[in-house]
Amino acid sequence: MKNKTQIVESANLNLTENNLSNNTVPLDSKDLAILRLLQDNARMSVKEIAEAIQLSTTPVHERIKRLESNGVIKQYATLIDGAKVRKGLMVICYVSLNQHSKKSGTQFIKLINELPEVMECYSISGEFDFMLKIVTEDMNSYYNFHVNKLSQAENIGQVQSVFIMGVVKQTHVMV
Repeated sequence: MKNKTQIVESANLNLTENNLSNNTVPLDSKDLAILRLLQDNARMSVKEIAEAIQLSTTPVHERIKRLESNGVIKQYATLIDGAKVRKGLMVICYVSLNQHSKKSGTQFIKLINELPEVMECYSISGEFDFMLKIVTEDMNSYYNFHVNKLSQAENIGQVQSVFIMGVVKQTHVMV
């Protein structure tokens, strides 16, 4: 039987087709400035970025394309206020699996990817194997999710839910 570290490692290999790499991409000050601007406003035009960092549009466009092709920029997204779209309850849910095999880890990850309530899933160290960020309409919808979806999955050991009372800091800015 595999230990927790082995299952997490196996699960990480299967999380996406584009696994995270230890290879970093060299970034200069202009690249970092472009990234900062795009993190603040992904709809910013190449012309606006060029003016802000004092480069012409062609090199800015080429740099953005390089950052995209190297996977530094993974995607562009719209951040939504959950309360305004009837998704006002956010829950952090810790999950441990009963068995730590590659097959069971892969099955769990497949299930998680099929559940629209799960916004994020991390394989973690410690007492639990995974940490989920779940967003639902209210406590009743979370209860339904927990009882009828998550807890019905095979190989679920312990589940611990922590309800978000308020957001103190939330950012997507990395550089």
